[in-house]
Amino acid sequence: MAMGVEGVEGVAGELRSIYASGKTKTFEWRVSQLKAILKITTHHEKEILQALYSDLKKPELEAFLYEVSGVSSVCKYALKELHRWMMPEKVKTSMTTFPSSAEIVPEPLGVVLVISDLELSIFVLLSLEPIIGAIAAGNAVVLKPSEVAPATSSVLAKLLGEYMDTSAVKVVEGAVPETTALLETKVDKIFTQVVICTDCIRMLTSLPLKPGNSKVGRIILAAAAKHLTPVVLELGGKCPVVVDSNVNLKVTARRLISGKWACNSGQTCVSPDYVITTKEYASTLVDALSSELEKFYGKNPLQSNDLSSIINSRHFDRLKRLLDDEKVYGKIVLGGQRDEANLKIAPTIVLDAPEDSLILNEEIFGPLLPIVTVNKVKDAISLINAKEKPLAAYLFTNDKKLKEEFIRSVSSGGMAINEIALHLLEPTLPFGGVGESGMGSYHGKFSFDASAIKSQFLERDFPGCSCKIPTIHPREVKISESHVQWQYTPHSPCFDWLVVCYPRIVNLDQVRRTN
Repeated sequence: MAMGVEGVEGVAGELRSIYASGKTKTFEWRVSQLKAILKITTHHEKEILQALYSDLKKPELEAFLYEVSGVSSVCKYALKELHRWMMPEKVKTSMTTFPSSAEIVPEPLGVVLVISDLELSIFVLLSLEPIIGAIAAGNAVVLKPSEVAPATSSVLAKLLGEYMDTSAVKVVEGAVPETTALLETKVDKIFTQVVICTDCIRMLTSLPLKPGNSKVGRIILAAAAKHLTPVVLELGGKCPVVVDSNVNLKVTARRLISGKWACNSGQTCVSPDYVITTKEYASTLVDALSSELEKFYGKNPLQSNDLSSIINSRHFDRLKRLLDDEKVYGKIVLGGQRDEANLKIAPTIVLDAPEDSLILNEEIFGPLLPIVTVNKVKDAISLINAKEKPLAAYLFTNDKKLKEEFIRSVSSGGMAINEIALHLLEPTLPFGGVGESGMGSYHGKFSFDASAIKSQFLERDFPGCSCKIPTIHPREVKISESHVQWQYTPHSPCFDWLVVCYPRIVNLDQVRRTN
C-alpha cells in the first residue's frame, strides 16, 4: 500500500497490537499464511513474470526458475517442516539443578521489518523468503519492497494485500522517506538486502562512511541501534572466482556464464565479480568464454532476448564509468558494446586491469567481468584475502589439495566448488555474509531461527522430590573457606542434600561429622 510518512509511523503500532493478541503465534495461522504465499506463486505466475520483464527485461525462463519456482520451493519446505521447527528441544540438566527438566522453546520476536533495497537478481525470492521465515516463526511482518523495481513492487503489494492477512502482514511502498520512517520505528528484527543504492545515502549523510554497500549497511545499523534492534544484513561485495588449469574448460565456461550473465546480467549479490587464473591459462579461458557466450546470446548479444537489461539509467551510467576508465578502456578483450536506449550492455571481459582501477575496487553489479592473472594458482588465495571478505567465493579445480587449502584459508559468507551461486538455492544451507559483506543469515530453517528467540525453560517439581531443601539450624552446619563442619543427629537430611545438590561446596574429605 502507498502511504505517507505519517501513515508509516502507525504501521508498527498496529502490528504490535495484533501480535500481542496472540493471533500470529498459532500453528493454524502460520500455515494459512504460508499457503497464501504458495497460492500467489501458483495463480499469478504470469503477472509476476510480466512485472519482472517490465522492470528488468528479465527472460521468462530465468524469472520462473529463480523467482516463482524459488519462492514456491521455499514455501513448500517451510510447510513440510514447520511442525518440527516449532517443537521445543529437550536438553539435559546437571546435578546443580537436580531434579529438573529443561527445554529450548522457539518464541517469535514480535514485529519483523523486511527491506528489499535493491536485490534485483532474485527480487521476489529474497523479498519473500525472510517473510516466509518470519511468518513461520509466528511474527507480524511489514515489507518495504524496492522502489527501484516499481512494477514488481506494485505487484507484490497488490498480491500480498489480496491473499495475506493484512492485519498482520503489511506492505509499505515508497522511497527514501518511507524507508527512513520505517527505520525510525521500533521493531523487533530487521532483514535487509542492500547492493548498490546511492539514493539511500540521503537518509543519513552525517556518518563517516566508506564507499559501497557497507555505507547503506552502516546507515541501517545506526538507525537500528536507537532501539537495540537486531539486524540481518546482506550486503554483497566483490565475489572472486579462481579457475585452475586442470578443469573441464567447456563446463567451467558455461557455469561461469550461467552464474554471471544468465543470472540477471550480473546484477546479483553472489555474481562473480572478478576471475583469477594463471597468466598461461588466461587466453585459453577467454577463448572458451567467447565461444560459449556466442552460443548463449548469439553474435550480437544486445539483440538477444535472453540478456537482461540494466535496472535504470543511473546504474547504466555507473557501469559506463567503469568501462570508460582510462586504465580499463584498452584492456577490454571481449564485448563492451552498449545500447543506452534499451539499457543493455553486452557481456564484457576485461583482462589484467590495473589494481587501482575502478573496476577492481568497486562492486560491479553488472555484465562486466575482469580477469586477474597470477603466476601460480595458489597465489589467488593471498590476493582474495587482501580484500574485504566477500559474500561468496568460487573455485574451479580438480586438485584436492588446492580445494582443501581454499576452503581452509578463504573466509566468505558462502562458497561453491566447481559451480557458481548454486548454494543459494539449497534450503538446508544458510545464506549470509561476513564482515563487509553482511551479518547474520537466513534461508530455510535459518530464516525461522533468525526470526525467533530460543527461550530457555527449566522446571522443578514440588511433590515427590527425594532431595527436599531441609530446614538447617545455625548450630547444625558451618561453612568456611577450608571445610564444612557438620553437627547433626543421625539420619539428618541436611548433609545428604548438600552433597547431592552442592558438590562443589561440600568436599567429603574435609567434612567432619560429630554426634
